[in-house]
Amino acid sequence: MTSSNASFQTEAAASQLAALLGSRATTALIHREHHSHGESYHEARLPDIVCYPRSTQETSEILKISARYGVPVVPFGAGTSMEGQVVPLSGGIVLDMREMNRILRVSTADMDADVEAGVTRKQLCEAIKNTGLTFFIDPGADATIGGMASTRASGTTAVRYGTMRENVLGLTAVLADGRIIKTGTRARKSAAGYDLTHLLVGSEGTLAVITEVTLRLHALPEAVAASVCAFPSVEDAVNTAIEAIQLNLNMARMEFVDDSQVRAINRYSRTDLAEAPMLFFEFHGMDEEAVTRQAGMLRQIADEHGGTDFRWSRSTTEREVLWEARHNAYYASLALRPGGKGLTTDICVPISTLAACITWAKREGESLPFPTTIVGHVGEGNFHVLCILNSDDRGEMEAAAAFSERLVALALSVGGTCTGEHGVGIGKVRYMQAEHGEALEVMSAIKAALDPDNRLNPGKMLPR
Repeated sequence: MTSSNASFQTEAAASQLAALLGSRATTALIHREHHSHGESYHEARLPDIVCYPRSTQETSEILKISARYGVPVVPFGAGTSMEGQVVPLSGGIVLDMREMNRILRVSTADMDADVEAGVTRKQLCEAIKNTGLTFFIDPGADATIGGMASTRASGTTAVRYGTMRENVLGLTAVLADGRIIKTGTRARKSAAGYDLTHLLVGSEGTLAVITEVTLRLHALPEAVAASVCAFPSVEDAVNTAIEAIQLNLNMARMEFVDDSQVRAINRYSRTDLAEAPMLFFEFHGMDEEAVTRQAGMLRQIADEHGGTDFRWSRSTTEREVLWEARHNAYYASLALRPGGKGLTTDICVPISTLAACITWAKREGESLPFPTTIVGHVGEGNFHVLCILNSDDRGEMEAAAAFSERLVALALSVGGTCTGEHGVGIGKVRYMQAEHGEALEVMSAIKAALDPDNRLNPGKMLPR
């Protein structure tokens, strides 16, 4: 299609979208700019039109218009993605799902809920706080549930409660041609047919637009306690975490931060943590005795690895301060270099190789021409090196890209993956062939079957 034809098709689509949605279909520059980027360094691209659907049926009608005029569609939630998943590389329509923000059903007996895609994590937790249940998947940002499902998000609690993959029971989704499908059931298991639910979870809007999600909920623990502990080296901290996993200590969270990250946290959150490699832990249990016993066993392991400055608290306020500081680690790192952009690596490796991989990353990071910090969900072998860049400096961008490639190569060499939780988007698409080999052709065949015109979030997940 020539550029003039594409422009005509886009204008025709915009006219029909305005007729369908009124002011909720807009070409205003301020809306287009807001929807041109996510949280990271990836270059922004303006969409042609932004739509705010309020129902699955409206989403279906938008997709039908997209199909009629061959206009790309990019789903958009809170815009907190780290690998450019929401950047509209080919312009077209951005679907902002945040007006689809109703909690449709909560069942305390079945411990599940139906929510629309634009419901945020905090909104859901607030709505169910008096039920004795909660939703534990916590990627740090107040992301939308639809976005979390689309990127297969996880977070600090995944070591015990799993990722979105384990906590999504079913979906309502709109296909590229506007058909509406429902996947999965409220039953806790099924052997009926292909697992379309978990095909769409993590597909980053490239196969369908998720509009509703059925979620698994969890009981609030009777007893909760948190602790932090400093270590003389990265190896000591990570080996403590590995032994805790091997001894099956029932931790809900287990997070690693390096000394550079602790310094950034202290400066940003006004904490007074020891500026050394550190582990953050949280224990959930049925009673105080069980939690205290688990923490005591952890402290013994930490002592054997030179752990110091061990702090322990059951206070809700103190725990919230601690985890708020951890969740703000990304912004604390960016504050080390005002105006800097974040390039966040995201590998996940087998637990047995974790200490060596983090040590390598720490050593390499110290030789780079910009600040770096390291955080990790070490209970799963997932860690991030955050490079704080001047995105206008070509030398820095090239150095960061080369470092990221070396880190991914290391992960793949030990049986790991290029992304543990941030997803593929733009930033990791070039590693898909190396990681998946022939299986990438199968993924491409699925994409072609469900989206033959490549209109759903084109340029993401699969190489062009």
